[in-house]
Amino acid sequence: MPTIKSSAELRNNYNEISTFCHTYPEPVFITKNGKGDLAVMSIETYEHLTSCFELYGQIKDGLDDIANGNTRPFSEAISDIRRKRNR
Repeated sequence: MPTIKSSAELRNNYNEISTFCHTYPEPVFITKNGKGDLAVMSIETYEHLTSCFELYGQIKDGLDDIANGNTRPFSEAISDIRRKRNR
């Protein structure tokens, strides 16, 4: 169940919300006038989330390459790498 706090609670209980964010790797949703306004999370959680997005993007690029035939055998790729390294 998501944690939801008002903007007044954020203002009045910042340390409590900060501690929660550092304890649990999930966002706290902040409302303003009863409507969703912000999602607050620790820097560690944010960095993990953005790292996952980057990894998912790279996986998608790889799957797109496979689907489009933009691949070659591993042995061929390794041979090219070794040849370039020995120059």
